[in-house]
Amino acid sequence: MSVLYSERRWDRTAFTRVEQAMRAVAEEYAGRDQLDRWLAEGYFWMATWVRDHTSHPEFPRPEPESYHDACIERLWELADWFFRGEHVYQEPHVWEEL
Repeated sequence: MSVLYSERRWDRTAFTRVEQAMRAVAEEYAGRDQLDRWLAEGYFWMATWVRDHTSHPEFPRPEPESYHDACIERLWELADWFFRGEHVYQEPHVWEEL
């Protein structure tokens, strides 16, 4: 989990790198009929474990709360895109930087 936080502090720069990498992979895999298991496990883990872990009352979530919520939502959207092969947005779509 150190890719997103260190010493129990959310790392915005690290999140941006992970989110952009997940976006690139989802785009690359959009036309494929089969997914690599290790990637599928990673997308599932990011979309579920990060949400659950950072929702714990003892985890110091980044401010503002809307930023944290947007990050969690983005991980879910990217996992959905990766698994279904298309995202829910109408093209052309520009992913807002978080």
